[in-house]
Amino acid sequence: MSHDSKPFTREQFVAAPGLVLREGRWANARVVMATIDGTDWTVKDFSSRSWWVRNLFGRWLLRRELRALQTLAGIEGVPAQAFRVDSFAIAARFVPGVTLDRAPRDQMNEAFFLALEALFRAVHARGLVHLDSRGSSNLLATLQGTPAVIDFQAALRTALLPPPLRRLLERIDMGGVYKNWLRHAPASLDADRRAEYERSTRLRQLWIGRGYFGVRKKHNREAKQ
Repeated sequence: MSHDSKPFTREQFVAAPGLVLREGRWANARVVMATIDGTDWTVKDFSSRSWWVRNLFGRWLLRRELRALQTLAGIEGVPAQAFRVDSFAIAARFVPGVTLDRAPRDQMNEAFFLALEALFRAVHARGLVHLDSRGSSNLLATLQGTPAVIDFQAALRTALLPPPLRRLLERIDMGGVYKNWLRHAPASLDADRRAEYERSTRLRQLWIGRGYFGVRKKHNREAKQ
């Protein structure tokens, strides 16, 4: 899809049936799943926020996340077809699935987490880190039983970072994968990955980027069955 073309406009979005996935706080986007022309989209929308938030902070956050999603285009398990709806909203294809806490227990096995590990390595190979992989609400099991990762608002480009810093951030990302692996399928997590999880947890204490100004985000994503 060309970046100049738009699958839908704000007018179509407003008129479409939708489900609020996250209402958000004063400095967060309102996140809605909207069905437009038979296709489900996730829309992050700052239009209802204060003038200062939507015109300054909101535009900056949307620009960063859109750039990240477009950089990751084509990676299976990342929201696809990301585009800017208008100055105050971006959209990407909705990823049907459930958070790991709600996934069938038999899906949470070694094969699933190996695939999740590979997904993060693919993200890193494009020069990005997610930086919110420990939160299980950002990790999904799709209806096909494969892993997906959403919400790239905190993502950081690593291409211009010093290699030691880039590797540190990538290890923090992978530590989130191993944290969820340990939680949901501990018997299949080998000793080397357990040790890497412990190292990444110590490294994470050096990284202060935990949500807005150190405040953890609250998620309430509803699964689409």
